[in-house]
Amino acid sequence: MPSPLSTLRRLWPLALLAVAAPSAHAESAGEGAAYVVLGAGGTPQARLVVAADACPSIMIDGRKRPMHVRARAATLPLRPTASTPENSKPSVFPLLTCEAAVPRGARRAAVQGRPLPLPPRRIDRIVVIGDTGCRIKASDAAFQACNDPARYPFAAVAARAAAWKPDLVLHVGDYLYRENPCPADQPGCAGSPWGYGWDAWRADFFAPAAPLLAAAPWVVVRGNHENCARAGQGWRRLLAPGPLRPADDCVDPARDAAGDYTAPYAVPLGGGAQVVVTDLAIAGAKPTLPDDPRYAQFEHAYARLDALSRRARFTFAADHRPILGLAATADKHGGVKLHGGTPGIASVFAAGGRPLLPPKVDVLLAGHVHVWEQVSFSSDHPSQFIAGFSGTQEDTVPLPETPPADAAPAPGAVIEHFSSWVDGFGYMTLERAGERRWRVTVWDVAGRPVNHCSIVGRRSSCEVRQPRSQPPGG
Repeated sequence: MPSPLSTLRRLWPLALLAVAAPSAHAESAGEGAAYVVLGAGGTPQARLVVAADACPSIMIDGRKRPMHVRARAATLPLRPTASTPENSKPSVFPLLTCEAAVPRGARRAAVQGRPLPLPPRRIDRIVVIGDTGCRIKASDAAFQACNDPARYPFAAVAARAAAWKPDLVLHVGDYLYRENPCPADQPGCAGSPWGYGWDAWRADFFAPAAPLLAAAPWVVVRGNHENCARAGQGWRRLLAPGPLRPADDCVDPARDAAGDYTAPYAVPLGGGAQVVVTDLAIAGAKPTLPDDPRYAQFEHAYARLDALSRRARFTFAADHRPILGLAATADKHGGVKLHGGTPGIASVFAAGGRPLLPPKVDVLLAGHVHVWEQVSFSSDHPSQFIAGFSGTQEDTVPLPETPPADAAPAPGAVIEHFSSWVDGFGYMTLERAGERRWRVTVWDVAGRPVNHCSIVGRRSSCEVRQPRSQPPGG
């Protein structure tokens, strides 16, 4: 039976072929990218990153339409970042970013001869990934081996997920991790671009994600790595739905409060289901105080989430930080300490004794914790799934097979079913099985299922409590 590492190294040439093989389209785009993100109401937004002085036309159902400039090539001034000054530099975006709204119901779209994936009227097959970048962070002395496909397998994950032929890709945040220079004594990341400009964005996301960007439109959730003090400038230029505005483009630190928040919006899936995207990545690990600018933003997010969720029969709420998940860290004595929820969000959402989540929210989708996890409750709480396991250096502290009673992620939350996969890379898929039913499959980088789960309304359960990285017969 081959080892997981040998399997990854065997698959790597296929992934490289998918993302790096030269083509006339890639050359004409100056190593740019073409992709589709879904905004409020599910409106497709075609994006093109290209080496050009002007935006080309886009073909939609056989008709030529203009693309518009979203952001011109620029070197943005150095601003305070999450890193020390010697580990920071101005963000360089040498390519033009273009965009065009595609009418709902359009059947075909293409730019520069490249077909763009558009959503079907009913979305039944969804890939969920998260925390996909390669971690290079000086303050933590964390230097992931970006040059080793076994230790940074996002390209293989993306190629396998694309082969599954999804209708939609949902990324739960944290795209860019190459924040600081790779030290000379770390050959595993030698030569890696770093910082928050296009070269780091391309290496960490656009190049490895290329087959998945071509396979389906995306719903994109902002992670804390895309907050203004980190990769927020690229997030706003390249991925965020909606217009790029000076008021919230993360260039001027004085406007970070606006740049770090976007109001929740809904993406219809058809058949009475929807995904509501909430932008709460700026939340802290401690309760948010009423005089904090984030308090009013999170109050607004709760009200908006409540209103949007009442418009559908089934609602996924997608945010980067898990509100009802568990994480594990090692204490100084070698024991395991469990952490639950996100106090910075919960302190506002549960204020005044109201339910932690609006009653019409059925399932929470998140990342941030570098594991795969499922939690369901006998109390009146939505299920939580965490999919922060698609490329970034994994968490390795084991989670318990059965959490102790005092490990509740929120007051009154009584865990009924719990499943976790620690120290394994992969992706999650959702397949519609009924009006309020979904089938969940967890896959490893070789495209082998390691767990199967079911969602029925707010409840969920999985076949295996703690799957293995190498499934039987793999």
